[in-house]
Amino acid sequence: MRYFTTLAVLLLGVLATRAADEPSIIRGPDEFEFSYRVKLPEIRGAARLWLPLAKTDAFQTVHLEASSIPVRWEKVQDRDYGNDIAVLYPQAGDAGKTVELRYRVVRKEKAAYPASAEESKRYLGPERLVPADQTFKTLADEAVAGKTGDLARAKALYDHVLARMRYDKSGSGWGRGDAVYACDVKTGNCTDFHAYFIALARSIGIPGRFAIGATIPAEKNQGPVEGYHCWAEFFADGKWVPVDISEAWKNPKLANYYFGHNPANRFELTKGRDLIVDPPPATGPINFLAYPLLEIDGEVVKAETDFSFRRTSGLKG
Repeated sequence: MRYFTTLAVLLLGVLATRAADEPSIIRGPDEFEFSYRVKLPEIRGAARLWLPLAKTDAFQTVHLEASSIPVRWEKVQDRDYGNDIAVLYPQAGDAGKTVELRYRVVRKEKAAYPASAEESKRYLGPERLVPADQTFKTLADEAVAGKTGDLARAKALYDHVLARMRYDKSGSGWGRGDAVYACDVKTGNCTDFHAYFIALARSIGIPGRFAIGATIPAEKNQGPVEGYHCWAEFFADGKWVPVDISEAWKNPKLANYYFGHNPANRFELTKGRDLIVDPPPATGPINFLAYPLLEIDGEVVKAETDFSFRRTSGLKG
């Protein structure tokens, strides 16, 4: 009961009024088709491509309505998180072919949800780009000074990241989910915001984890989806609590909402970092998987990727 009372206080005002920026979110259920397309480039050498296969969970029901994978492939799972992944084996003659997956999705707004405290402990350890570093511990201790309870401490970290970081995709180094880069440069995209938050949380004993997918536009019924989007969750008082700090930065009037919620207009593709799969990429564990990872003779090669959607219920306008 104390958890719900505290969370209600921290989220005060979120449900009372509709913020001016609220057209960017859908609170109730959302239903849509999501198309994931990959155009294969010229293949010169031994090639493998890994791409995510979305799954049903407590907050999204996913049906693969149609698929076109015109090359040899197999379905595998990563070792640690249970993500479904397609591994494709394109040949030289497959250049220019398009891989397409079309999903029908029913998605619910996500709020804090119960989970096992024992299971959450696995999300306290470091990752390649989210290291255990004394710098994070020092910054986190300063940010949470005077706060008691993991929920209040996590809110202090959320506010710290929101105030310290700037959403900026200029230059190089951003977009890898590199917590050290985010801490030092104080800019980046959603991966960098949430890597930094997770590193801070873990440094003071609060489990944190990462998920990635896409934001479905709320203000229109169909069209392109502008790339991937990611978010984080932290564990407190027996529940996983979602946060989206980069969206809060872009939509300040929704900053309270994004501490404790993900809107329904989301589509999750995978969970976790450093994904270990068999067969493995030559470049090592997969940092995170939203766009496909294509290797040719062990070198990463970019594959043209396109996301689009069509809303099928609760149409706007």
